[in-house]
Amino acid sequence: MRFTPTAVEGVVVVDLDPVGDERGFFARLHCPDEFAAAGHPFVPQQTSLSRNVRAGTLRGMHYEAEPHTEAKLVRVTRGRIFDVAVDLRPGSQTFRQWTGVELSAETGRALLIGEGMAHGFVTLEDETDVIYQINRIFEPGHGRGVRWNDPAFGIHWPVEPTVISERDAGYADFQEQG
Repeated sequence: MRFTPTAVEGVVVVDLDPVGDERGFFARLHCPDEFAAAGHPFVPQQTSLSRNVRAGTLRGMHYEAEPHTEAKLVRVTRGRIFDVAVDLRPGSQTFRQWTGVELSAETGRALLIGEGMAHGFVTLEDETDVIYQINRIFEPGHGRGVRWNDPAFGIHWPVEPTVISERDAGYADFQEQG
């Protein structure tokens, strides 16, 4: 695996290092020792699937409130997404900054998103499946969100969302959340 930091502290692109032959290829998707050796200790406790029927589906921007923050490794197993992380850690040098990366089943690229980040994506193809590996077991009641188009972040989405839940569309401006 190859680990490439993004402009947002705590968000890392993880690329495959495939070994191929006439059958196709084989690649490691996660190894706690390799992640730790690269300076990104991450051990998943839970794996979840997000199935998305239509292109233009937006999910996010979600995060878990302290002390239940989550780190996650996000990977597409079918289709393509534009994946976004926003730094919500007040003491961070990259506070309120965002980064976005296209993830696809074809490339196998993943995004490692550290604790204290809001996360969301928009699908770029119909029938897109997204796998989340998360570093802690989900505990209901701690989920929060910021609006996908909040001017406090200025996220540049590559497509206008056409499918978005009422909850995701209705989050208050970040400045008003205090």
